Amino acid sequence: MTYAISQNCCKDATCVSVCPVNCIHPAPGERDFGSTEMLYIDPETCIDCGACADACPVDAVFPVDSLTGPQRIYAEINAAYYADSPRPRPDTGSPVFHAWSAPAFTRTLPADFTAPRVAVVGTGPAGMYAAEDLLLHTAAEVTLLDRLPVAGGLIRYGVAPDHPATKKIGDAFARFHDHPRVRMLLGVHVGEDITAEELAAHHDAVIYAVGAPGDRRLDVPGEESAGAIAATTFVAWYNAHPDVPADAVDLSASRVVVVGTGNVALDVARILLTDPEELAGTDIADHALAALRTSAVREVVLLGRRGPQDAACTRPELLALTQLPGVEQVIDDHDPRTGAAIDAAGPQDKAALLRDLPRAQVDYSRPPTAAARRLVFRFHSAPVRMRGGTGGTAARLETVRVTGSAGELDIRAGLLLRAVGYRGAPVPGLPFDEESGTVPNLGGRVTGRPGTYVVGWIKRGPSGGIGANRACAAETVATLLSDAAEGSLPEPAHSGKAFRRLARRRSRHLVDARGMAAIDRAERSRGSRTGRPRAKLATVPELVAASKSRPLLPR
Repeated sequence: MTYAISQNCCKDATCVSVCPVNCIHPAPGERDFGSTEMLYIDPETCIDCGACADACPVDAVFPVDSLTGPQRIYAEINAAYYADSPRPRPDTGSPVFHAWSAPAFTRTLPADFTAPRVAVVGTGPAGMYAAEDLLLHTAAEVTLLDRLPVAGGLIRYGVAPDHPATKKIGDAFARFHDHPRVRMLLGVHVGEDITAEELAAHHDAVIYAVGAPGDRRLDVPGEESAGAIAATTFVAWYNAHPDVPADAVDLSASRVVVVGTGNVALDVARILLTDPEELAGTDIADHALAALRTSAVREVVLLGRRGPQDAACTRPELLALTQLPGVEQVIDDHDPRTGAAIDAAGPQDKAALLRDLPRAQVDYSRPPTAAARRLVFRFHSAPVRMRGGTGGTAARLETVRVTGSAGELDIRAGLLLRAVGYRGAPVPGLPFDEESGTVPNLGGRVTGRPGTYVVGWIKRGPSGGIGANRACAAETVATLLSDAAEGSLPEPAHSGKAFRRLARRRSRHLVDARGMAAIDRAERSRGSRTGRPRAKLATVPELVAASKSRPLLPR
């Protein structure tokens, strides 16, 4: 029996480091590492030790014999990777059974190295990978900051609730919240409560891991109509983000158009069409679950500007969507290029996953039938105009005019979600590249700002999943430590204790590590009453109040 990696793979390569026989690829340092959709276990080399399953932070590794139903295909997907890629082989005469790359020591620090005091702004995966690297490999002191009074970032507010295994990586990060060399200051907004200059004056170095909170626009007439919103807003809404109120999303329309074919587009389509009772056992926001239970949505149209062969989603996510129970699925056959691309797709191509779906000319002029929920894939199509009932920019969305092989077509829909990409936002006090939506940097070092660094999407743009941040953080931390070893970090004018006093004066709702633990206990307790892993608190006042409900410590 061998093991296989499944859909939830985060690609941070934790499994690679513990494998005793080098059977998981692509590994760090190999050409394809970071470019494949997931990592793969070689069934011919795996010795069934289970070390990778024990180490996996997102529970994505399973014995092949235990895979059932839709999960069985991952045994084939793992094996197929090696059918197209040569297996690493030992050199002739090698005394070991498996090929290993030469050891590399990319960091060297002097014996008298003084560990820096580092502030990390952002507690999502990018920031926490950077903090983890510093804490495990140096004696650095780390201050963790977040503008929200709760930690987690993209893990808490970006991962879909029906992907609980992916969220488990948050538990790996949480072990650093009360680390003896960590000070956690949540609810502190750098750029408002504290300036970048003040932050730098109290630390040897500052790492910004603030992500890409904005979204890209379609730039078509009517985009400001009520009912045309960003998919990022919808994701934040169903994940109980405090910035998005409970009534931000109206599900009274029977048809929804989702623009985009990336993983976020698939996430929102899947949540809209999933039986709400299937979501009732997740950590979905209470208000979102209530809205989905009374939702009028019967049809979701997934709109792709290019063909199925160019869909931006990963193969595992598309596979999961096509296997959604209780949902009729159809390919809009308006353009002959769509069917031709699906028919020509090879076994490992994403488009091949659509081959068994029926194809039809879809009538969008009438409301969808109430008999069944339906997902429509419409490729080679893009919105060109949105129209509301009264013609104003605040009018209720009624139709979406889209391109097609026979000209333009109106889709009758009351809600449009644009899922065409995230975008970074300027950080007060730092340079910003408007074109790329990133902070200009070299290896993570911010241009023209000694002692200031970036990691994650604000560094490289909104690309790569959770695991990609591990390598990104390693590069940034290596740059920071090199600067520290060379003595090029600015000397802080004030102490860490002085900064904590300043933060407490400036923030109206500061939460420390004990407060974060209290929030976690409160949410888990609320969830346990209804059989859920947690019931999220959805507003800042609720989170702050929970942070203060701490059990008495023994004397």
